[in-house]
Amino acid sequence: MFIILRLAIFLLFASSGYILGTKYNYGAYGVLLGGFLGLIAIAAELLFKKVEIGAIIGGILGISCGLLFAHLLMLPLKQILGEDMTTVSFGLMAVFGYGGLLLGLSKGKGISIADVFRLFRGQGPEENLKVLDTSVIIDGRIADVCDSGFLEGVFILPQFILQELQHIADSADPVKRARGRRGLDILHKIQKMSHITVRIVDEDFPKIKEVDAKLVALARLLNAKVITNDFNLNRVAELQGVAVLNINELANSLRPVVLPGETMKVFILKEGKEYNQGVAYLDDGTMVVIENGRRLTGKNADVTVTSVLQTTAGRMIFSKLKKEEYEREEYRAAK
Repeated sequence: MFIILRLAIFLLFASSGYILGTKYNYGAYGVLLGGFLGLIAIAAELLFKKVEIGAIIGGILGISCGLLFAHLLMLPLKQILGEDMTTVSFGLMAVFGYGGLLLGLSKGKGISIADVFRLFRGQGPEENLKVLDTSVIIDGRIADVCDSGFLEGVFILPQFILQELQHIADSADPVKRARGRRGLDILHKIQKMSHITVRIVDEDFPKIKEVDAKLVALARLLNAKVITNDFNLNRVAELQGVAVLNINELANSLRPVVLPGETMKVFILKEGKEYNQGVAYLDDGTMVVIENGRRLTGKNADVTVTSVLQTTAGRMIFSKLKKEEYEREEYRAAK
């Protein structure tokens, strides 16, 4: 389809050149000139497809400001150098114009059309944008974090994420269907919060197939952060320079610090894998392994922390029964 359209544009330019050229008896030259301009138009279209709109806007603004600054700088120099300013003016225009172009291209990558209209209305560019991932919506903890006031601003919800969530909610698998519906309920809950604005955007990347890659590309385009609890997406986004807010990392950082030698009261829930071990869990889900705690299964016990092990799956606390508790159990066992 695109090839046919580009061929039609080329023929249109060539025929227009021929028509204009025949008026001055230069039909052949008109065709060549028209075809050449058509090729330039097609090349410009292909080039602009690869360049972000923000970079184009920034480049235009940058080169304009650079040329304006060079012109203002030449005004006082004319009084000193007189009319012999040709070389100096050319050098100033080239240096400041090119420098402004480069600066505008680099700084304009995060600018969107919406930001330009906001500037014309006298508003500043939007900040504090966050793109929501499917995993963090289904997880549900994001609603509690927002409700506590730790997150605010504009949440960007792409159409492809909403479609993926709807596909999960319509799944034949009852577990997936329940997770998808919970995700939709979480979004509805966040939308009602006064300090959060949920904006659904239609921006898509047809050439990118994977949803995670689309999410990172959208975050780069909007200069936004990604909210997720997906470890792989976290690493991919960081490699591409996109800031990530990981809910799992937040939960791990909020767990209370436990040091060896401290005592705590736990409920021993079950037996451990090793001989005579008991297992308990803290309120945040941290596993506590109790040495010689098997006999106290189903009871509360005071334990002393011996070591703390941090793994990729979470944190494990190793402990032993407090001395008084251990001696009491030994006495009961002897009787």
